[in-house]
Amino acid sequence: MTSRGLTKSDESLVQLLVNAGLKKNIAKTLVYLKKKEETTSVEIESATSLRQPEVSIAMQELRRRKWIIKRDIKKQGKGRPVHAYRLSVPFEEIITTIENDLRKRIEKIEWEIGQLKELSD
Repeated sequence: MTSRGLTKSDESLVQLLVNAGLKKNIAKTLVYLKKKEETTSVEIESATSLRQPEVSIAMQELRRRKWIIKRDIKKQGKGRPVHAYRLSVPFEEIITTIENDLRKRIEKIEWEIGQLKELSD
C-alpha cells in the first residue's frame, strides 16, 4: 500500500533512505519535496500520510541540514501563518551527501573490524 502522493517507486526510494539512516518521516517528506517545485505542510501531510507533528519535525531537520527553504505565504484574516517549502539544493546533491556519510560509516566499521582482529590475536 502506498501513501496517496507517493508512487511505489517513491516508496522504494523512501525505504532506501531509511536504510541509509534517515528517519521515515524525513525520508517521506524529502521524497515528496523532490516531486514538487514548492509545497505546504498540509499538502505533505495529505500526500505522505504523515501527521502534522511528524512533518513539523521533518521540516526542522531538513532546514537544519540546509536542504530546504521556507517561504511565508501571505494569508488574509487570522490564524496560523502558512509556509511554503522547497528543496534548496538539487536532490542529487542530497544523495551525494548521504552517500558520503554512508562511506564514512563503512570506513569506521572496517577500521573497527580491523581493530577487533588485531586485538584478538
